Amino acid sequence: MLLEDKNIRIVSFRDISIDDPFFYSLKEDYKEFPEWFKKKSDERAYVIEGDDGSIQAFLYLKEEFGKIDDVNPPLPQDNYLKIGTFKINAHGTKLGERFIKKAFDYAISQNIRKIYVTIFPKHEWLISLLIRFGFVEYGEKVTRNGREIVLLKDFDHFTGNIELDYPIVNLNKRQYLLSIYPDYHTKLFPDSKLMNEDFNIIDDVSHTNSISKIYICKMRGVESLRYGDLLVIYRTSDQQGPAWYRSVATSFCMVKEIKTKYDFSDLEDFLAYSFSRSVFSEEELIHFYKTWNQLIVINFTYNIAFPKRIIRKTLIEDIGISQDDYWGFLSLTKDQVLHIAELGGVNESLIVY
Repeated sequence: MLLEDKNIRIVSFRDISIDDPFFYSLKEDYKEFPEWFKKKSDERAYVIEGDDGSIQAFLYLKEEFGKIDDVNPPLPQDNYLKIGTFKINAHGTKLGERFIKKAFDYAISQNIRKIYVTIFPKHEWLISLLIRFGFVEYGEKVTRNGREIVLLKDFDHFTGNIELDYPIVNLNKRQYLLSIYPDYHTKLFPDSKLMNEDFNIIDDVSHTNSISKIYICKMRGVESLRYGDLLVIYRTSDQQGPAWYRSVATSFCMVKEIKTKYDFSDLEDFLAYSFSRSVFSEEELIHFYKTWNQLIVINFTYNIAFPKRIIRKTLIEDIGISQDDYWGFLSLTKDQVLHIAELGGVNESLIVY
């Protein structure tokens, strides 16, 4: 079952016009593309459309079981997810990262541990993006259309590098709870949206689409974070009811880098680092930089959205977090995080400890 969200629609091939200019390059690269597209009429794909209805992004996923022998060397007997078609009209909003996350989420939901894609060498941007998140060059596929590179992602190949291992989370360092206000939470973590929230707050913008996020705060203790620390994201109450039930733990993230205000040479340096992946406006960022002496920038990956959100009541009564603690930022034990993962319905194969 494909997983839909705001902006990304799940559409049957029969309802997509192959005459859309978006498909011109695919028809040039693959002579058989129109015939292949017609045969897929009953299948579905992820699609993002522009305001005028034109296609801006397209992702088709296919489950394959057994030996894959149309590549060299053949992929051994296993269960695979093939990224059959992956094309983005790039416009600076990190859609490529959002679609990679969609592919990973789908594979995990189907208990598939390996993903592969064949791609022409000329698509250097897409190849570099896939390699950044753990795909490795496995072999090649040669057809009448030319030579394609075969890239393979194996979730069981653990390196210790946060991006290469994505979306695996590692509990071998430290674990913390980090609070984020509702106004910012869902714009940063679209897959962690609460059921009663409006889809319209999820837009086609960098901080929503990206796997790598930037969050800025001035909470005490956050400056102690280091590469590889795990964050449990805690969405604070929206004031529509008791925090006991309205505040929830929603996600696992991994820290890549921490910077303070004094790590930047000037305001422009700060904006260049923070703006594209931050939920804050340029005006807000400028205000923070000019007025916060304790400004802290957290650079992290958005790894896992909990299938089941965990309310504050459960975090206190079952997980053992003291209600007297400062919940803006607090240390957790490995056992507490494992219990959170269990109650949140997290696939245990995504956790290394």
